Amino acid sequence: MRRKLAAGNWKMNGLSAALTEIDGMQEAADGASEVLLCPPATLVAQAAQRAGEAIAVGGQDCHAQASGAHTGDVSADMLRDAGAAYVILGHSERRTDHDERDEDVRDKCRAAWEAGLTVVLCCGESLAEREAQNTLDIIGGQLAGSIPDGATGHNLVVAYEPIWAIGTGKVPTTDEIGEVHDFMRARLERRFGEGVGRSVRLLYGGSVKPGNAAEIFAVSNVDGALVGGASLKAADFVPIIEALNASAG
Repeated sequence: MRRKLAAGNWKMNGLSAALTEIDGMQEAADGASEVLLCPPATLVAQAAQRAGEAIAVGGQDCHAQASGAHTGDVSADMLRDAGAAYVILGHSERRTDHDERDEDVRDKCRAAWEAGLTVVLCCGESLAEREAQNTLDIIGGQLAGSIPDGATGHNLVVAYEPIWAIGTGKVPTTDEIGEVHDFMRARLERRFGEGVGRSVRLLYGGSVKPGNAAEIFAVSNVDGALVGGASLKAADFVPIIEALNASAG
């Protein structure tokens, strides 16, 4: 049985004062679903201390090397040492803004696994690729190129985030979400075997809000959500967590 996961990506938002929002999430986090928050690297240690046992904390990226002359970068071991249990890798904003290729993401994934972190691996198509009906080809290529051998349901979570839906208010239809999630499940089962393929949690991300969460969580092979802006405030994130808890019940 895959435990549902509500993951929040704070991106480059939040100072120390923002951590008080965690307090308002604690009660909802003590439910059927797992809750994960990925604040900026500057807040990981403080967030881990504040979150306690009910909420997991993760980083938003890591370097492929454990240490070295990489000014400004953060290693997976550093995140783990700060209290992180997860790390987001391959987010479209990293792929676009920092020219990360599938092979770069794959190397980071190996480093994260070596450090004992669970990877939330992001994949998704642009609007042009969607309109050209290339979505499944793009997703398939990203899965093949970004995930190293050795994936399990314990060390990998996959998040489908159509680039054109991130922060835009646009959301694919439930049929479109279901098509991609069913495809990802089949690809994972084919590569890693039925047992592992069925154990990896698949999240949807892209303009997930309290008003559409329940509908999205009812879709085939959607095991939760990777939430951006709506995870910054307890008032917005808690209803999403509660909707996921209800779907898990």
